[in-house]
Amino acid sequence: MRKFKITFNSPVVLGFIFISLAVLVLGIATLGKSNELLFMTYHSSLANPLTYVRFFTHVLGHSGWAHYIGNASYILLLGPMLEEKYGSGRILQVILITAAVTGIVNYILFWDVALCGASGVVFAFILLTSFTSFKNGEIPLTFILVAIVFIGQQVYEGLFLQDDISNLSHIIGGVIGAVVGYRLNKKR
Repeated sequence: MRKFKITFNSPVVLGFIFISLAVLVLGIATLGKSNELLFMTYHSSLANPLTYVRFFTHVLGHSGWAHYIGNASYILLLGPMLEEKYGSGRILQVILITAAVTGIVNYILFWDVALCGASGVVFAFILLTSFTSFKNGEIPLTFILVAIVFIGQQVYEGLFLQDDISNLSHIIGGVIGAVVGYRLNKKR
């Protein structure tokens, strides 16, 4: 009988998921105060050092279990494949760039909107995944369809639905994933 062992196959993705889970549990235990302090970005004083920290850490915070599970499902589905293909360092860069850009854009454009959650990272991963079979001089049809379906949906919902979802963060994440996917695969 063959013995199987569990491997920590995707350190950045698994680390992100476990840290986000701990942040969620902490948020529940503190009735959202920890999220407000550290894990959501909003228009606060630039003299406050935590403003800059939150530009990055807001992707770790989630508003509840459903929000966390929705994002974690996509990240766990797509992330390990991306981390295997591009390496842990590149995937960490994608997460950090997506966090910073979405956090800063939200800070500048939406003074009265707090932003938390990893959905920008999810959209970066979705678009990055569509470039996995990219060859120089070609645009994969999967990329075109994914862009139309996922980004098109966000544009539509951003224009016609009033909800608590940051469609712009999804779009920005998707654009970051597309740009990174194109640039990384162009070099190969």
